[in-house]
Amino acid sequence: MSRDEEEGRKTVFDLLKTISESKELELEDVVIDAEELTLELSTTPTGKPEYLRLTLEPLTPGAQKLEFLLEATPYGVRLAAPTIPPAVPVEKPKEFIELKFEYPIVEYPGKIAEVVIGATKELGGSRGKTIKIGGDTSPPFYLFESKPVNRPVAALDVFDTPPPLAGPVKKAYQDVLQDPAEWAKKCINTYNADLVSLHLVSTDPLGENKPVREALKTVENVLQAVDVPVIIGGSGNPQKDTELFIYASEVFAGERLVMASITLDMDIPKVVESIGKHGHNAIALAFMDINQAKELSRKILDAGLPKNHLILDPTTGALGYGIEYTYSVMERIRLSALMGEETLQVPLSCAATNAWAAREAWMKIEEWGPRELRGPLYEATTALVGLLTGANLFMMMHPLAMKIVKAFAEAMIEKEKREVKPYINWIRTKF
Repeated sequence: MSRDEEEGRKTVFDLLKTISESKELELEDVVIDAEELTLELSTTPTGKPEYLRLTLEPLTPGAQKLEFLLEATPYGVRLAAPTIPPAVPVEKPKEFIELKFEYPIVEYPGKIAEVVIGATKELGGSRGKTIKIGGDTSPPFYLFESKPVNRPVAALDVFDTPPPLAGPVKKAYQDVLQDPAEWAKKCINTYNADLVSLHLVSTDPLGENKPVREALKTVENVLQAVDVPVIIGGSGNPQKDTELFIYASEVFAGERLVMASITLDMDIPKVVESIGKHGHNAIALAFMDINQAKELSRKILDAGLPKNHLILDPTTGALGYGIEYTYSVMERIRLSALMGEETLQVPLSCAATNAWAAREAWMKIEEWGPRELRGPLYEATTALVGLLTGANLFMMMHPLAMKIVKAFAEAMIEKEKREVKPYINWIRTKF
């Protein structure tokens, strides 16, 4: 046997002798890893019982220890009595620790292009003012990262031929439905819209099939009636809309109108050439598909339209009819643009008017509440979802819905915090 082994055996024997001669044994920081542990306790020679104090200390910091008395008798070991430690008084904090919260600031490599809508006389047009949208450098309402360069704007719809309208919408414009110019004036002077979205639905080949040049007379009348920027919409027919946008670009050169909208099934190089040549803007209409949005935007930019003349409309689903998918697509587009996707670095348009396609917005069902409020709220809620994803331009129909959205946007970017007074009895408080 080696010298080290002899010293090891001697150490173990000395330890066991010390334990056997001890009346009290305390093990500290000892871990026993065993499938079964047996403790042999014997009574004293006098026959009196022996007691063993067993202390259990929880692993949780600050938790109380548990102590038990084990009694060794000739018949075995039994639990004599638990020893409950006295309660430790908890001292209440006299003051809270003040910590300053710092927002995680992120710098994004991408930036949304700024688009100018409308042109004043000094810029070669006839508008009384211009409207700027876009220019964002951070996600919407991240005021701790950057303040909005331009506030969101809203346009109210005007039609050259009134389509079937929901009751609440028809009531708001019932005195001007047959005169697009007066309709536009009411949108601006009475309802305080930022701009007008004029839809030339009369050019639809499946409807009146009005010649484009004749339909453009309505555009001229509206431009004379109001001095705000104007959006020109077609019928949705790709061939007729291509013709419409080409002629409108030539006739109203310098006005910096917005042509709504260019789709993948149109002759993109042909229509973009005319729009870009005469200094107008365009809306690219994709259908809830970020890949389609990239493709369409890329084709328009490759055709020669500058980024600061393009607006992207990913399509807006109505509340309860696809709005959650709209939110997902628009959010992905905006974040991709900020992260460096150049084809998507353009302002977003939200057509909240699609909310009126939902039957809950306009059907006469008493249990659903008055549709005079239900409809506008449906449209406003649809628009607010788009607002939270970063939409810059809203096409809306009901003036109350537009008012709600504009007020919400202003409140979100308000510089000074409003004083909030606590209500003592909020249940009976009248708002």
